[in-house]
Amino acid sequence: MRVLIVCSGNSGRISPFIIEQVDSLKELGVEIDYFLIQGKGIFGYLKNYFKYKAKINHFNPDIVHAHYGLSGMFAVLQRKVPVVTTYHGNDINPLSKVGHSKVKRINLYSFLALKLSAHNIFVSEELYQSSKFKGDVSIISCGVNLDIFHESPKIEARKRLNLLLDKKYVLFSSRFDIPVKNHALAKMAIDLVADAFLIEMKGFNREQVALLYSACDVLLVTSINESGPLVVKEAIACGCPIVSTDVGDVRWVIGDTDGCYIASFDPKDIAIKIKSALAFSKEKFDNRKRIIDLGLDIHTVAKKVLAVYKMVLGLN
Repeated sequence: MRVLIVCSGNSGRISPFIIEQVDSLKELGVEIDYFLIQGKGIFGYLKNYFKYKAKINHFNPDIVHAHYGLSGMFAVLQRKVPVVTTYHGNDINPLSKVGHSKVKRINLYSFLALKLSAHNIFVSEELYQSSKFKGDVSIISCGVNLDIFHESPKIEARKRLNLLLDKKYVLFSSRFDIPVKNHALAKMAIDLVADAFLIEMKGFNREQVALLYSACDVLLVTSINESGPLVVKEAIACGCPIVSTDVGDVRWVIGDTDGCYIASFDPKDIAIKIKSALAFSKEKFDNRKRIIDLGLDIHTVAKKVLAVYKMVLGLN
């Protein structure tokens, strides 16, 4: 089976979770190539159309798999090869502003992709429900690479990252400058926790991020909106306690896992949960098993995605 992955190439790199999914599919015998879209907005995307058609004619894929709604809308402009589109979050319901309310209507480009794709994948049930799409879909989260994301001794991880051994570190779930991640709320909460230091997840490679989960005392998610945040899954795999707002699939992922807490958007409540997480002993954490039991490791996810490809091609 030959699959062409269509996604944005504007950042100069392919998102790590896409690469990890592709590598797992290759292990299952799928032959895969990429088409990276260069340009921003609908008109920037459309400039790639003839190169895209040429790529399809040259590679001759059985399936085109697009990631994100705008890429899906672009991918379905050709009707020769069936398209599978995966939706990851704000490509379905973009935020209208920094606040708790979301745009009521679905993103137009994602709407077109949903209607014209041969099959659609949502990374969480919550994202699917927010789309109000009534067609046949699959719910397949992004998977965790357990070869990279596993618990390391805290002292060793801190030494490798040049972090102080006696400090309380709280890892913020993303960069501070992304409005939807709600850094302002995180800062208000941290200011209520004595001697705690908030680390921005910025400028680290995948291996360093895995070390951060082991080196830090808590992962903090204060997002206004999420679909199925991979950071929460990775943190659990690395044995890192979590405090998160009730967004996306976080409640389902953490379940009743010891050391993990759902918080409101009240900084005082978040601070209380951070203090509980800081006091938690990791000895009870059966982290790797939780990820495997939920089918969130990359190998299980790859098998689910391959099953979708076979279904679309009538090979089941």
